[in-house]
Amino acid sequence: MERLIFEAEHDIFRDSARRFYQREVGPHGEQWRERGCVDREAFLKAGEQGYLLMWADQEHGGAGVADFRYEQILMEENARYGDSGFFHTLHSRLVGPYIGKLGNDEQRARILPKAARGEAILAIAMTEPQTGSDLAGIRARAEEKDDYWLLNGAKTFISNGILADYVVVAARTSPDNPHAIGLFIVERGMPGFERGRKLKKMGLQSQDTAELFFDNVRVPKANVLGDAAQGFRYLTRHLAEERLLGACGYIASAQVAFDLTLDYVKERKAFGRPVGTFQNSRFKLAQLRAEIDALQTFVDQCVLLHNAGKLNSETAAAAKLLCSELEGRMTDEGVQLHGGAGYMDEYRISRMYTDARISRIYAGSSEIMREIIGRSLGLDDRKLG
Repeated sequence: MERLIFEAEHDIFRDSARRFYQREVGPHGEQWRERGCVDREAFLKAGEQGYLLMWADQEHGGAGVADFRYEQILMEENARYGDSGFFHTLHSRLVGPYIGKLGNDEQRARILPKAARGEAILAIAMTEPQTGSDLAGIRARAEEKDDYWLLNGAKTFISNGILADYVVVAARTSPDNPHAIGLFIVERGMPGFERGRKLKKMGLQSQDTAELFFDNVRVPKANVLGDAAQGFRYLTRHLAEERLLGACGYIASAQVAFDLTLDYVKERKAFGRPVGTFQNSRFKLAQLRAEIDALQTFVDQCVLLHNAGKLNSETAAAAKLLCSELEGRMTDEGVQLHGGAGYMDEYRISRMYTDARISRIYAGSSEIMREIIGRSLGLDDRKLG
């Protein structure tokens, strides 16, 4: 289905981005998966192209381009030609804005230019072993001292956790108020900051997901983002964009999985004819084609709403929910229609299937998304009970 949200300059940008992923990212995917980590060089090369922190002003190394469609294009081209574990979007659009919007002049000048060049890699640490998506349940604590905060706690499932040079860490700053959370910039090499295991995962093999530990880390007050008691509000404010980022990536992955599967069933034969000519194959793919087109249109509209500052958390949750669920169905059907080949790691659809399983969990599980949407309908037992 023709998409109507892009203009001529977006098409030119897409052509350039496609060549970048085909040349600098895709060919390294197998090596990265075996090693369990993307090369830092990939971030440097993305920075050279101006693909990191595009929203930042030129003074801080960016292009001053806030149009979300450019990030959407990068995600789509990475899904098709790059590598699923190259989490530059997390670096650029998820973590970077915390520093750009909450940071003071000194923090922005110190960190953003290096991040835009790919010399410093960013991560955010919210999730803890026992809390999952529950921000109010965070146990990591920061205690205010004279000229620093003393940080203690543990985080897990942290993307870019091994590569990160700066980690935005969420920690409770009051023992009595669960919503009193601070955001602290922890830097590589700070005493007491340790990285645990590089976690082994079902999918996203090239993504460096790690445990992080903080044992009496002295975080200078110069590394506190905004008000040390308002982190809960800051985090929830940024969740709509995080979920839109997810939706854009999931629908892009679903489209790639569809194309791979369509090509395969045209070639694979059973009982003397292509598998794609059987009614089951036609009906399955027809249904998925319709669903992908419908959801792509929804996501594109969400992007335009986000550009206009009108995307609310409920709509973003709906996009994240539907796209992650569709990606799961598409990759599952893709494996099925590939037959035995779909179970083999040498076929991309097999890797896409295992990569997609996390999409319904991180950035807020499907169950949490349904809770958010349901409460927006007034179906909250705290109000109706």
